[in-house]
Amino acid sequence: MSQIGASAGLLDTFSGYLASGGFVMGPLVLVTLVLWYAIGARWVLLRRGSQKNVRVLMRKYAQGKGKAPDGIIDQAIVRGIALREQGLPNLRRALDDAFGGYESSIKRYRTVVTSMVAVAPLLGLLGTVAGMIETFDSLGDMSLFSQTGGIAGGIATALFTTQMGLVVAVPGVIVKSVLDRREQKIEHDLNQIKDLLTTSPISPVE
Repeated sequence: MSQIGASAGLLDTFSGYLASGGFVMGPLVLVTLVLWYAIGARWVLLRRGSQKNVRVLMRKYAQGKGKAPDGIIDQAIVRGIALREQGLPNLRRALDDAFGGYESSIKRYRTVVTSMVAVAPLLGLLGTVAGMIETFDSLGDMSLFSQTGGIAGGIATALFTTQMGLVVAVPGVIVKSVLDRREQKIEHDLNQIKDLLTTSPISPVE
């Protein structure tokens, strides 16, 4: 019973917080949900697989000693070696075509994450402007102590929306930078796989 009461209390507090931010809080909550869904999906898509370097992985898979592919790089190596063994006349073009899906996959949701990270503080700023307008309207009407909010309500709206925008944007920027670095690393590894398959033999594992 106490847990239900605590949950209800938290829900009331959260609802009150959203109501204090005015009309901007609804879009901010939506931006938050979209942002973290896109971040989660991008995190899953950017699973590299084995953490060993590309050369070692290629040697192992070429000798049939590699583990079951788990991640983009593992899958790309297995597929690339299979194409190489077919003796195709233009291996580089075949690899480019085969890896096209991987290269597209690691870029998915990147634009969504970037857009949501940019939109969140702008919505917070919009809420700040709306709150300040409400404050100045109260000054014009001399409703300093009105029960509908007045100056206090306008300032509260401005502060809550600014806070919410920053709470959404700052962690998003940090996680986005981590994911972008991971994407760059995977993209570099995919290019290295293609270069190794087309320019040098795969030496045995030492």
